[in-house]
Amino acid sequence: MAQSNIQIGEIQPTVKRYCLALLSVVIALAFALFLASHNFQGLEFSLFLFAIVLTAWYEGTGPAIFALTLSSLAFDYCFTAPFRSLRVERSEVPYYVTYILFAALVAWFAAIRRHAESELLRARDELQAANKELEAFAYSVSHDLRAPLRHMAGFGELLQKNVNSTLDDKSQRHMTMILESAKRMGGLIDDLLAFSKIGRVEAQMSLVNLDQLVNEVVTEARQEAANREIVWRIDSLPSCYGDRSMLRIVFVNLVSNAIKFTRQRARAEIEIGCVKGSEHEAVVFVRDNGTGFDMKYVNKLFGVFQRLHYADEFEGTGIGLATVQRIIHRHGGTVRAEGSVNQGATFYLSVRKS
Repeated sequence: MAQSNIQIGEIQPTVKRYCLALLSVVIALAFALFLASHNFQGLEFSLFLFAIVLTAWYEGTGPAIFALTLSSLAFDYCFTAPFRSLRVERSEVPYYVTYILFAALVAWFAAIRRHAESELLRARDELQAANKELEAFAYSVSHDLRAPLRHMAGFGELLQKNVNSTLDDKSQRHMTMILESAKRMGGLIDDLLAFSKIGRVEAQMSLVNLDQLVNEVVTEARQEAANREIVWRIDSLPSCYGDRSMLRIVFVNLVSNAIKFTRQRARAEIEIGCVKGSEHEAVVFVRDNGTGFDMKYVNKLFGVFQRLHYADEFEGTGIGLATVQRIIHRHGGTVRAEGSVNQGATFYLSVRKS
């Protein structure tokens, strides 16, 4: 009984597809006859082709062949001399054969495109599923690594405190390197967790006042870099539609980067403003006069753990810009960068106005 139900369940969608193919041809025939009765000749060719293309597109190859066969018979019977007969006069053979070949070609192209789009959709779904699995894996691994790493760092600090006086200089350096490496790995894990969390947390979309948001970020950044001479230029920014907490992470990362990579400048200059975008899109930029980068490596900037400078020159884990790009992509926008070596860098990001 169960097997019988399965077979019926498989047959019903197939019958429906062929019934829709029949319906499309019947509708095309009705329109063609109606137009012919009002002296609009020659449109039956296009109407039948349209029915075949629709069938191939939505129902697949089998129903398309069925629609092609039905439309050929209808075309022969109603619009090819002698009329009301399936016989074709010799003079009408080229016209009739041309119709069949052209209709078959159109149906074939439509079926191929439909198959290609189905494969692309399937590949996209598989990719999304794989990305979710990777995010879950990264989150799980990172989360599970945090506890033992904390233990390593904590007991390492206790060990350093208790035996530091008995260690020679070389051993003390080794102990310091162990603790610094543990701290750096802890930062990597925290950043990786934050990066994977972006894809797991549902965005809370609302109208965001970018002026207020950026002022908050810059105020905190000024306090952290109070001992440096930094000239800030903050232009008026538009409001945009997005998740405020995520957009805050974007500007925190970009401003932190600007402060970090202008460290070697006696007088740092950081500018935040906007350039003209489309009617429904705002383009905001963060510009600095820092170290900059070579444009031939621009594609590496937004990769996870990708760095263009050595860790002993500039601290960081290489996840900040990847996080920026991921957040902006979740908002349906884009991120790009421009820069040159020792001439500073500019990061542009697009966000929806409404």
